[in-house]
Amino acid sequence: METVFFQGQEFHTYGSLPAVGTKAPDFTLLTPELKGITPKDFEGKTIVLNVFPSLDTPVCAMSVRKFNKEASGLTDTVVLCVSMDLPFAAGRFCTTEGLKDVIPASAFRSPSFAQNYGLQIVDGPLAGLLARAVIVINPKGEIIYRDLVNEITNEPDYEGAINAIKGKF
Repeated sequence: METVFFQGQEFHTYGSLPAVGTKAPDFTLLTPELKGITPKDFEGKTIVLNVFPSLDTPVCAMSVRKFNKEASGLTDTVVLCVSMDLPFAAGRFCTTEGLKDVIPASAFRSPSFAQNYGLQIVDGPLAGLLARAVIVINPKGEIIYRDLVNEITNEPDYEGAINAIKGKF
């Protein structure tokens, strides 16, 4: 169990984030077209999991915009923006915002994703949603970076994630 905060209020997650150097747990997430995507769909690429509670909050929306901007300059890298939002809403957000360098991916039908990555919030006002985190998985399927954001209203460490992708950690 991890402890994170929402506006200073403590709450907890189901389990813990996988450690750096371990094999990333498998997952299936849904695209706005209701297509299941798995890590195998991105073989040979670095996968960035930008995980957050909901696109309906300013910080979550900002993280998607920021990773869209950063992703456009990275080769062999895919950014999956993961939340419990319905796939249609996530797709609509990216279309409305003109975001084409990230993939909206819904975990609403994937309790195993939330649990295996230790990101399901189990108490407090955001119970049932995902905690804010960034996880970078290398082409071998190993976790090379992880950042569970302590205060959910804060942005993730974009530079840390980008440095991990570029091998500058």
